[in-house]
Amino acid sequence: MKRKYGDRADWRRVVERRYAQAYLETENFKGHVTLLELGKVTEPLWVDYAGTKVCIANDGYTWLQQFPIGLHHAVTTMFDEKGQIVQWYVDICYRNGISAENVPWMDDLFVDIVVLPSGEVVHKDADELEDALASGMIDRSLYLLAKAEEERLHALIENGSFQLLGLAAAHRERLHKKLQ
Repeated sequence: MKRKYGDRADWRRVVERRYAQAYLETENFKGHVTLLELGKVTEPLWVDYAGTKVCIANDGYTWLQQFPIGLHHAVTTMFDEKGQIVQWYVDICYRNGISAENVPWMDDLFVDIVVLPSGEVVHKDADELEDALASGMIDRSLYLLAKAEEERLHALIENGSFQLLGLAAAHRERLHKKLQ
C-alpha cells in the first residue's frame, strides 16, 4: 500500500503553494480536511476519461482532501481557479490517520472512483487492485475490503447520498478563510 499525505509535500509539479488543514467534528463529518492551493504549477495536469479531457491541476486550482475517521475512503475535490468543481476523486483506502508531524494521511488500496460534475462516474485502477492481490502486496481480506467499499460508495453516489461530495464546497470555504 502507498501512504498518501494531505499536504502533498512531495509533489514537484507545484512550485508555489499554500496549505491549510483542520480537524472537523460536525453532524455530517468527523475527520481531517486539508486544502492545497496551487499558486503556480510547472505545467497543467490533464486526465482523459473515455475521450473527455479534464484539467485537474493548474495555476490557481485548489485541492480539498477529506479524511473521515474510521472509514475506508478519502475524497479529493479539485476546484479550478474560479472555484468551480472539476471532479471528485474518491480513494478507497485501508485507513486514514495523522502523522507525528500532524499531517493527515491515507493508506491507499489502489481502486478509485471519479465523479464528474456532469454526474458521470468512472471506476479506476481495478487492475492495480488485482495485481496487488496477485503479487502478495495485499492479502485477500484487504482485497475484499476494497471491493466492498467500492461497491458501497458506488451505490451511495448513484442514489445521491454520498455526503462528502456535497460538503466539499463548504469545507473548502472554511479552509480558504485560513489562507487569507
